[in-house]
Amino acid sequence: MSRPEILAPAGNREMLGAAVFSGADAVYLGLTGFNARRTAGNFTPDELREAVAFCHARGVKVHVTLNTLVYDRELSGLADAVRAVAAAGADAVIADDLATAQLVKSIAPTLHLHGSTQMSVHTPEGAKELAALGYDRVILARELSLEEIRAVCEASPIEVEVFVHGALCMSVSGQCMMSAFLGGRSGNRGACAGPCRLPFDASAGLKPGQPGRACHLSLKDMDYIPHLRELMDAGVASVKIEGRLRTPEYAAAVVTACRAVCAGQPYDEKLVRDIFSRSGFTDGYLTNRNDGKMFGVRTEADAAATRAATPKARELFRRELQRVPVHYELSGGVEDGGVKLTARDDDGHRVSVYSADEPQPAQKDPLPGIERALGKTGGTPFVMDGLAAEPGEGGFGFLPGAAWNELRREALDKLLEKRSEVTPHAVQAFEMPTYPAHTVGQLPALAARFANAAQCPAEAAEKLQYLIFPITEAESIPEAWRGKTLLELPRVMFGRLEQKIAARLDALQDAGFAGAVVNNPAQLRYTDGWTLYGGLGLNVTNPMSAARYASLGVQGMLLQPETALTAMQAVAPGVPTAALCYGHLPLMLTRACPLRNVRDCGKCPGGGTLRDRKGRDFTVTCSAPGGAGVRTVFNPVPLYMGERLRELPVDVAVAAFTTETPARVSQILDLLFNAQPFDSEFTRGLYYTNN
Repeated sequence: MSRPEILAPAGNREMLGAAVFSGADAVYLGLTGFNARRTAGNFTPDELREAVAFCHARGVKVHVTLNTLVYDRELSGLADAVRAVAAAGADAVIADDLATAQLVKSIAPTLHLHGSTQMSVHTPEGAKELAALGYDRVILARELSLEEIRAVCEASPIEVEVFVHGALCMSVSGQCMMSAFLGGRSGNRGACAGPCRLPFDASAGLKPGQPGRACHLSLKDMDYIPHLRELMDAGVASVKIEGRLRTPEYAAAVVTACRAVCAGQPYDEKLVRDIFSRSGFTDGYLTNRNDGKMFGVRTEADAAATRAATPKARELFRRELQRVPVHYELSGGVEDGGVKLTARDDDGHRVSVYSADEPQPAQKDPLPGIERALGKTGGTPFVMDGLAAEPGEGGFGFLPGAAWNELRREALDKLLEKRSEVTPHAVQAFEMPTYPAHTVGQLPALAARFANAAQCPAEAAEKLQYLIFPITEAESIPEAWRGKTLLELPRVMFGRLEQKIAARLDALQDAGFAGAVVNNPAQLRYTDGWTLYGGLGLNVTNPMSAARYASLGVQGMLLQPETALTAMQAVAPGVPTAALCYGHLPLMLTRACPLRNVRDCGKCPGGGTLRDRKGRDFTVTCSAPGGAGVRTVFNPVPLYMGERLRELPVDVAVAAFTTETPARVSQILDLLFNAQPFDSEFTRGLYYTNN
């Protein structure tokens, strides 16, 4: 059982220093732009180079986050960011968009590529697919149990990284649009406004329009530190601490605790709790206890505890952890007129310094005193790991303690300087591809996604180009519809659902369906023989990632709804593209059920509503009871583009129906077929924003 890498957040230079001084094995940080914490301090290219030099001198790796969705106009800037990371000599790029992955492999192929948690990888097949796509490490979604993590580790051909401490998003990793549509700031673009932390209420008896007062969408922070040994045993290669927006003291406290547990030693649990918590911690996902005890908010008592704990946590990085072995070689002495001290590390760096003073004949053996002087490496990252002594004629002789201290300081300073030399990655010439723009002004074909077969009007089925149903509805689809029916696979699959879906696809291979809609890279691995289309879960926003999916066999794809029309127009990958034209947008997928605050699964009808602070009701649906199920929180106001269909620069417009009655579905489809305005409150979403 090998100790995993302890990976710490570095939201700014002070936090970087605290993480390194307290013993992190690696840090992750963001360049200005293109990272999922745009409001952190982040680093310019020059600052990144300095950070890499500082870290590498101490044996610490640097992972750079380029893990946001990007649009066509940003691709050239993203390529420049990859070049900056390569020039700085960083160790890895954390990426989620396939465009980013392609740019890394094309520009700086020796950079390691880590699949961001934003990719929603949560199954063994997902890890295998990332390996096939050229990734070196998968960062798993945060919602997995220990058994699910172990299953991925056992199957994965690449390293596995998991989050072990810090803020826990309510949403399944990478599958949240709530901040974008409610707060005007995209979490998938690194600017989450955290609207889920505001009051959402599922309490019974709420009067219409009454504001919600509870916080049923706010989870406690995760804390898996007590389980680190189990994660080590499972085969996890890296344990990651969330928190680039927090303090240096927070980083130091959690890093110190992780180091202690990995070494089989006790740690200061109170300090970890006090430095930041939301009414305590949760390990609900890891231990399969997805219940109401996972929910919590940050209180004034929590804030007061943090203020009291901060000075103690600051002591953890006041002096640097000594962890880089240094080997000394000493030669010369009285007859040579001086001594030569060589310091070397395990990475092949070697420096030599010479005494300024001539040693005098010694009255007693000087070696014990020399060893003591050379061993005083405090205030540096070095720790003495042996002294090879080869005295000349007449022995080493006597030098005052100050002389030996000066020799040690000079040698270690030079060795640190040598270790700080940045080694850039080789960069290959790369010309950004040009992509055609999609035509505007043509009427797209209409398709519709239904929750079940009963929801689809027979007369509408004849007029729609595609019918889309969840794969769970396959047996209910009339044979007459199957030639135009696409079976949609779940966006996330916990537990054994992946195996069940794969088996179901095999059984339906010859049932006459037109194709399958994949919503996760993992699904590309067990859909052989099916005509594939990309769903919302792939988060396609730019032509490079769209072209990559097309090269992987995807014959058409739904563009991510945060994409403005101007950005959509740039996506024309040579296969049909689609955009939503109607639907209550799925703002969030969550494994932790907000309704379990007020009811248990055994008595739940399969969904309910949440009330926000403004009195708006959000429909919640559930795919299955318990921890394997996924709950979807829908926007209360539907998106509608019926009278503006010609403004959609796509080939297919998709109407997505969720809880509408069959009669209401017929009404809405009539409006769409006739390009008429909507008959009640609606939104245009983000289609007319400047993104």
